[in-house]
Parts: sequence; structure tokens; C-alpha cells
Amino acid sequence: MNLHEYQGKEILASFGVRIQRGMVAHNAQEAVEVAKRLTQETGSEWHVIKAQVHAGGRGKGGGVKIAKNLEEVEQIAGQIIGMDLVTPQTPPEGKRVHQVLIAEDVYYPGDNEPEEYYMSVLLNRATGRNMIMYSTEGGMDIEEVAEKTPHLIFNEEIDPTIGLMPFQARKVAFNLGLSGMAFKEMTKFVTSLYKAYVESDSNLFEINPVLKTSDDKIMAVDAKVSIDDNALYRRPAYAEMRDLREESAIEVEAREVGLNYVDLEGNVGCMVNGAGLAMATMDLIKMAGGEPANFLDVGGTADAKRVEEAFRIILKDPAVKAILVNIFGGIVRCDRVAQGIVDAYKNMGDSIKVPIIVRLQGTNAEMAKEIIDNSGLAVHSAVQFQEAADKVKEVLA
Repeated sequence: MNLHEYQGKEILASFGVRIQRGMVAHNAQEAVEVAKRLTQETGSEWHVIKAQVHAGGRGKGGGVKIAKNLEEVEQIAGQIIGMDLVTPQTPPEGKRVHQVLIAEDVYYPGDNEPEEYYMSVLLNRATGRNMIMYSTEGGMDIEEVAEKTPHLIFNEEIDPTIGLMPFQARKVAFNLGLSGMAFKEMTKFVTSLYKAYVESDSNLFEINPVLKTSDDKIMAVDAKVSIDDNALYRRPAYAEMRDLREESAIEVEAREVGLNYVDLEGNVGCMVNGAGLAMATMDLIKMAGGEPANFLDVGGTADAKRVEEAFRIILKDPAVKAILVNIFGGIVRCDRVAQGIVDAYKNMGDSIKVPIIVRLQGTNAEMAKEIIDNSGLAVHSAVQFQEAADKVKEVLA
């Protein structure tokens, strides 16, 4: 589950991470009132107006701007709220901005020049350990830094049985070239950031940039946070932060009816039981010359109602030109799945306008094929993987 910047910063602050202070506003007038309150706290009349959408690169799309007075706060907030923000990480049509973060200006003059760093905490799946990735090149796309100057990216892996050790936090500060007060601030920042990542059950904490201010304070100026969906049952406060407006409407609907669904950009819909078989089915579709339109795991109870719900979800995607049903009958019998497909097809009537290929293997697979073949419906049955692939290629031709 992805969070907005202001929500991620709230979590960071709760674990003692210094953040760029700010408050969210939903319209231009509210933005002015927020800016007034911030000015009372900070003494500065300059504010940063940030669009709150689940996408990076907001500044490139005009979603992050500086306001030097209240008039500009109102004007800029009015321009950003309601706009369809297009960034390298949004769909071509962009994402609608419903709210903005009014944040304090932290690039104030002082004895030293402000410096920006990149830092993220995530799981290194290759080693099974958490990892802190960091760089002196903050404020830039980390992919670009990795491509052009890979030697400027550092990794610090943490043994999960021990946790982050003090020497590792100091090593991060040292590799970033810090000393004195900034060194101490960074070690504290890294320690608190890692604690926030672990204790919030997150998949990712990305801070870009981490700022060293002109008076050597270390703070998070941005926050990209993703919480593990599987842990939300024990994090109800975080679950309430979910913004369904930022998620695929089809994925939201699928989750509500208990289907594991991920929307993709292909032309062949997939209905499968089991994540491993689903991945193999997606490969099968690509080998047949198609592109998977979704990942859909119906689970172990592929009855008529569940199959019908899955069909309806898949068919909401206008790009779908065919549907491949690939079910392994272990706990669930193939003949019951086949009957469920037939019943669902009949219930949906004319709403199914694309060819359906059904491959059922496992318990009572032969009976299932007979049910499909004798149904009189426009459903193509298959037994082998290659046979299913051939039929996919055939219907797409």
C-alpha cells in the first residue's frame, strides 16, 4: 500500500526522524490558512506547495512550486489542486491532484551550503536482508545515478537477527562525507529511519532528498513509503491512510470481492489459481505472441460465483481480446470448476464477447473437459500447456 508524502512523513516523525514540517490542504483557501499557521511556527513567509499523488517526478510535471507570500500560496495551490499531473511515473493521462502539502522552506541561508543526499531502506531479495541504499547525489533519479555514476551509490546490508548496528549508521555518515554535528545528526537519522521501516512493516522507505541544512541539521524533505499489505491487519491506523482514488479502480473492486488481481497492459486476460501457476501462465501468453492483461489468482475456491466475479473484473478492461482460464484441480475438483465456468458464462449472457480458452488439469480433469465441450458455449478447452498456448495464438490471429 503506497502512501502520500505527508502520510509517510507523519510515520517518520513518530519514530523520531526530523522532517520538513508541513500540513495538507484540499483547496486554495485552506492552503492559505495552513501557510499562516506554518509562518507562525517557522517565521518564514516562503512555502513549498507539493501535489500529493502516488508518483515520483512531481516537480518535473509542475506539481512542486515555491510560494513567496500568501497570494502566491493561494494562486499556486489553486493551479495544482484539480490538475491532471503528468510525470514519468504516471499514466499518460496523468493523475488528478486532490490535495497539496504546504511545507516549510528549509533551504534557508546559513554558515554552510545545503546539501542533498539519497537514501532508501528496502529488502534485498537476493540475500534476504534489509538494505540501506544511499548516495551523495540526492534530488536526482536514482536510476540515472546508477547508470552514469554507479560508484556514487553505497549499500549497507543489515543482519535481520541483529538489526542495524551503531557502526553501520556511522559508516553511512562517513561515506556521505559528513563530519561534526552533521555526522552525529546523520547517524541519528539513519537509526531512526531504519527503526521506522522495520516497525511499520514497510516494503520501502525512500527519502529523496535527505537534506543537510545550512546549519547542519539532517531532515527528510520527501518521503515515498510503501506498507506491506499483508501486515495491515496489525496496523489499522496505517490501513486507514489508504487513498483508493490513487489506486486502480479495477484492483480496488477485485480486492473487495476477495480476488488477488493486478492490472497490466496486455490483451489476454488470465484467470488462474495459485500465484506460481499464474506467473507461468503469463509467460505462456507471451510465448504465444500475446501480452497478459492482468494477474488474477482466484484462490482455492473457484466456484461459479467466484468465477463469475473474476470474469466481470477481467472484462472491465477494454483491451482484453481473449481470456485464458488455467486451473489446477487439487483441493478443488476440475469438474466443479468447469461447471462454475459454464454457469458463470450463462449468467453473464451477452456480456462475454471475447473467446475463452479453458485448461483444467488435476482431479476429474477428463470430466471437466467433457462438461466444457458439451456446454454448447463458445469456450475452447485444452489439456496441455502448449495446446492452450496454440489456442491463444489462434484466437488472437
